[in-house]
Amino acid sequence: MKWFQTALVNMTLLLLAGCVSTGSQQAQWAYPPMAIPLQASVQQEVQIARLTQLLQRTDLSDDIRAKMFFERGNSYDNVGLRDLARLDFTQSLSLNPVQPDIFNLLGVYYTEAGEFDAAYEAFDSTLELDPSNEYAVRNRAIALYYGERTELAFDEITQHYQQDPSDPFRALWLYIIQSELNPEQAREALASRYQQHDEQWGWVMVGLMLDNISEEQLFKILLNNTRDNTALAQQLTETYFYLGKRYQLQGNYAHAISLYKLALSFNVYEYVEHRYSFLELGRIYHNLREAQLAKAQNKAS
Repeated sequence: MKWFQTALVNMTLLLLAGCVSTGSQQAQWAYPPMAIPLQASVQQEVQIARLTQLLQRTDLSDDIRAKMFFERGNSYDNVGLRDLARLDFTQSLSLNPVQPDIFNLLGVYYTEAGEFDAAYEAFDSTLELDPSNEYAVRNRAIALYYGERTELAFDEITQHYQQDPSDPFRALWLYIIQSELNPEQAREALASRYQQHDEQWGWVMVGLMLDNISEEQLFKILLNNTRDNTALAQQLTETYFYLGKRYQLQGNYAHAISLYKLALSFNVYEYVEHRYSFLELGRIYHNLREAQLAKAQNKAS
């Protein structure tokens, strides 16, 4: 089975490489680069079944049971069963409330659901228990951004960026959030940070945001350097999310919607780019609906 998947991935990459027209100086993609959507592995399914069986025992201590709920919740989350994961995380916390990682995950769930006050409380709980948790700082900044508390989000994400200026994803989120406050200043600041970039994959997407790298160049870099389907699915999830965000910031909602849907298509459930693609689609549909209603009311008046 493994050799078949490898052959299929290689064939897919060859087909994608052939999706470039040669009739012009600048290559154009006939179809967007794709990967085989990730599926739950046998190991993941066995792990869930094993933990479910063990949790039926009556001789487990609360500490062991809490760890098992946490492990099964993580397994559920990795295969996209988020409601079941959330239930297991909640049960784990009821047995052991001193688990900062669970509060962080619940905060992300609340953000996805638009329950922002609950998300802020969850991230605050994480940082009270573990002040060095950088993921919670980033996730709280993103929650503040989606909760339309942009100035607070900017302060948080600036702090997060300053802890590691070499991280391209911190630079991307700082740019996204700052763009809501001052687009020109945000772009100038990102361009300045990009001058110090290294060979990390994320800086390619920063270059894309700045139009220093074309979409065709980005896809060629990705396909030339990636032969493993899982890695390809993960990088395409990131690529289509941030590319969608770029089009959204430009007001091109049709392209943004298509790209967010592509980001969802690879089933990379644990990536924040997958999680927040749902949220971005909901925001776009809401804004477009509000604009249509306002236009209809203006006509009626």
